Amino acid sequence: MFSLLEPPFLSRLRAARRILVAGAGGGFDVYAGLPLALALRSAGKEVHLANLSFADLYGLDQDVWVDRDVAAVRPDTQARGDYFPERSLARWLDLHDLPSTVYAFPLTGVQPLRDAYRTLIGHLGGVDAVVLVDGGTDILMRGDEHGLGTPEEDMVSLAAVNGLDEVPVRLVACLGFGVDAYHGVNHSLVLENLAALDREGAYLGAFSLPRESREGQLYLDAVAHAQESTPEHPSIVNGSVAAAVRGDFGDVRFTERTRGGELFVNPLMALYFCVDAPGLARRNLYLDRLEKTALVRQVSTLIEEFRDGLPRQRPPRAYPH
Repeated sequence: MFSLLEPPFLSRLRAARRILVAGAGGGFDVYAGLPLALALRSAGKEVHLANLSFADLYGLDQDVWVDRDVAAVRPDTQARGDYFPERSLARWLDLHDLPSTVYAFPLTGVQPLRDAYRTLIGHLGGVDAVVLVDGGTDILMRGDEHGLGTPEEDMVSLAAVNGLDEVPVRLVACLGFGVDAYHGVNHSLVLENLAALDREGAYLGAFSLPRESREGQLYLDAVAHAQESTPEHPSIVNGSVAAAVRGDFGDVRFTERTRGGELFVNPLMALYFCVDAPGLARRNLYLDRLEKTALVRQVSTLIEEFRDGLPRQRPPRAYPH
């Protein structure tokens, strides 16, 4: 039973002692999970951070690797180039005297990624829960929508974690409602999907990231640190969320990367929308096709083939209010 005094998402995590919070879509997605990790750690949980990585992990030294496809990134980890979100986060954690290892998975297909999750979970001594975090909401697309955003990495992560039957609690949290409009996601269809998940008991509510909370303040600091660390590639998603957390509104400018477009920063971007991962996976129309993939390019091909075979797509709908 759930209570109005506690979001269902947090109720599901109440009994968990060891939790893995993992970025689903690559890049800076793990930053969207940072406030959750901080809050859960303050509640006495043992929390570990991981991310599907866009960095050149195979250039890392051998001593960084826990095992095949699992890198333990620390503040002093050496790598080629400046773009390394996992190390940027590790350095920020170290500055705040927090556990500063961020685990990174190479960008692969479903089978290697699931094996990597199992390797990491074994390395950690087991976990009671995995929380996949998406910066944006395109992980909620089921496949027949007019636009899917950038589904490959999210779907690889969802399929990999959905197959971890040994983990009793598997959840998805999305932060940054609206940011995927740039990639063609229609957010009326996002809300329609959430309603369908609610009917099936898989929607676990929404809650905001308050600016005046400890987690909100630390998140703003972490995003600012990341922007300073990678000035050529600042995160548009987390920059937008951070602006929303600060109370900014409308076409907010925080990076030259958004030049030529118009942003709509608003309070909905600072909301976590939460669902049950197996419930979300069951509603996806093509996730089973990805099961045997080893490479992410196979995932792209299979999604394209599925889309080509659709008799029709759900058209975008204007939000009426």
